[in-house]
Amino acid sequence: MVPAMESEVLSAALEAALLRELRACFDWENHARFRNQLTPPVFALSRATGRLGQWLRATRTIELSRALVVERPWIEVLAVLQHEMAHQFVDEVLGIRDESAHGETFQRVCAERGIDARAAGAPLPPAGAASGEAAEVDRVLDRIRKLLALAGSSNQHEAELAMRKAHELMLRHNVEAAAARSERSFEVRQLGDPLRRATRVEADIVALLSQFFFVKVIRVPVYLPLHGRRGLVYEIMGTRPNVEMASHVYAFLLATADRLWSENRGDRRVRSGRDRLQYQSGVVRGFHEKLAGERTELRGTGLVWVRDAALDTAYHARHPRITTARRRVRVSAAHAAGREAGRTVVLHKPVERGAASASPRLLRG
Repeated sequence: MVPAMESEVLSAALEAALLRELRACFDWENHARFRNQLTPPVFALSRATGRLGQWLRATRTIELSRALVVERPWIEVLAVLQHEMAHQFVDEVLGIRDESAHGETFQRVCAERGIDARAAGAPLPPAGAASGEAAEVDRVLDRIRKLLALAGSSNQHEAELAMRKAHELMLRHNVEAAAARSERSFEVRQLGDPLRRATRVEADIVALLSQFFFVKVIRVPVYLPLHGRRGLVYEIMGTRPNVEMASHVYAFLLATADRLWSENRGDRRVRSGRDRLQYQSGVVRGFHEKLAGERTELRGTGLVWVRDAALDTAYHARHPRITTARRRVRVSAAHAAGREAGRTVVLHKPVERGAASASPRLLRG
């Protein structure tokens, strides 16, 4: 986290750039979620510590905490901005002023537009969610952790069997949860370093996460106030155990692809250091093929994954305007060498409890 004093020492130029970015984000959200029905307000930064943001009717101002916009991830800043825009919509467009600030109309406006009514920066469990659901999630995570720990065995047969069982457990749990059609909560986490350009290897990994690990993936822009510029990160969305697992797989495959590249530089199909990304992309592709083979085998047991309609709905509410792009992959000898190595990869190591990037509950505006 950025030290607290950073929020006090933004230069005038950086603060002006930050306010321009907030206005640009407002314009986008106004178009995507409110059909341009909101009139742009004044934007201001506040030194208040007890409130992250507020809509001030008298001065037509959306005020955000200076500490929030400088010290917290941009995903949380956007959540608070959307929250305050919902307040503005209820006040100025609907003209509802005889309800509590977070009353029935406000809750409905947020639900219809994929906005977190509690401004926590990510979708949270429904109010009053049963503790039994959380207990079941922990049981599933514990079983997956134990299987992945076994997958670290030096015995290749035992390792492969443990990974296959972990894959089957994840598939079975998600098939049953999707079929139950019960209300579930989804979390959001961002992966990648916005200060550097993402590689094709990262793109291949997140595509694999989307196909095999029950999360939705999208690349989103974030703003870096202390640098005065934008960056891009990958955002994953799913249930808590799936987000935990996908985050682990992302880090594991990045490290594994790098390790295998270092160990196999002597392969005659690798001509120079310029083949590194081709080789590492091949590793991810080889692991992808391995998982696809396991998924085909599991179909024989009656486990068939179609899709999670509830997750699809939540994802499209969060991202109402989505564009897709295709890319061509050049297959080289180095890529083929990486694919061979990737087919031998065994996913292992336990998923740790309590991800460092988990967002704390934030105060409502």
